[in-house]
Amino acid sequence: MRVTTFFVSFLFLATASISAQTAAVRSFDEIFPTLSADARKAAFGNGGYFKSYKVSVTDIIGSTQSKIEPHIIDAVLNKNPGYLVETILVIPDAANKYSLLDVYNALGKVRALKGRLYHSHTRKEDIPLFEEVTRIESDKKNVPVGDPPPASRIPPSETVYMRIKDANFGNSFYRGDLTLERRGLRYSLTNFKSLTKIITAIKAEKFTAQLYIEPISEGILIYALAGADVSSAAAAIVEPTSAIGKRLAVILEWITDGITGG
Repeated sequence: MRVTTFFVSFLFLATASISAQTAAVRSFDEIFPTLSADARKAAFGNGGYFKSYKVSVTDIIGSTQSKIEPHIIDAVLNKNPGYLVETILVIPDAANKYSLLDVYNALGKVRALKGRLYHSHTRKEDIPLFEEVTRIESDKKNVPVGDPPPASRIPPSETVYMRIKDANFGNSFYRGDLTLERRGLRYSLTNFKSLTKIITAIKAEKFTAQLYIEPISEGILIYALAGADVSSAAAAIVEPTSAIGKRLAVILEWITDGITGG
C-alpha cells in the first residue's frame, strides 16, 4: 500500500513539473483582460503596480480581474488579514532570455536580500530594510546554513527557513514554501514567529505573502498579494500598508535582480 501511495504521489509531482514547463505561454492581457490602462502601464514600469486595501475587500484584482489561480489568492484571504497590498510587475524579456529555472535559482539566493534600501521618513534617508539575512536549518533550529549552488532542475516543492534582521522589527523569522504550479512558481512567505520590537506588531503566522511568477509572452510576470493582521498598538505607530508595501517592494527587487543579474 505504501509503495502504491508513493508511486502515485511521485507520478503526480512529475506530471506537475512537466505541465509547468510545457503549458502554452500566455500574454499579459490574457491573464489580466480588464485591467485599466494606467495599472497596465505601471505593471510594465519600474517597480510595478501597487494597490493597498484595508479590512473589507471586494475588488482585489487577482480575484476579480485576472486568471490567477484562486487558491493563490485564497491562501492570503483565508487568514482574514486586516491589511493587504497587491502588486503586479513584468520583467521585460522580448528575447526570451529568462526561464522558470532562472526564477527558481533567484529565489534560492536568500542572502541577496541583505542590504536593500528603503526610504525612512523618520530618519530622512535611505537605509537597509533587511540588515542581515540568512537561511537557517529549520523552524526549530536557528542554525545558519549557506545558500545552495544554482540548480539544474526545479523540484516540485521545497521549504526554506530564514532569519532576517529587520530595520523595524529586529530578528524576524520566516518560512518560504515554494510550489511548482501548472504554468509557473508560487512562493509563499510566512512569519513563523511574532514580529516584535517593544510591542508585538504581528503574531506568528499572521503575515502571509503569496508570490506567483509565470513566464509570459512579454517577459516574466510577478503577481503578489500580501496580507497581515496588525495589532492596533502597532497600527497607531506605523501605517500598516506602507510597511507591508516597502517589504514587498524589496522582495520584488530581490527577485528581479536575481533573474536578470542586476
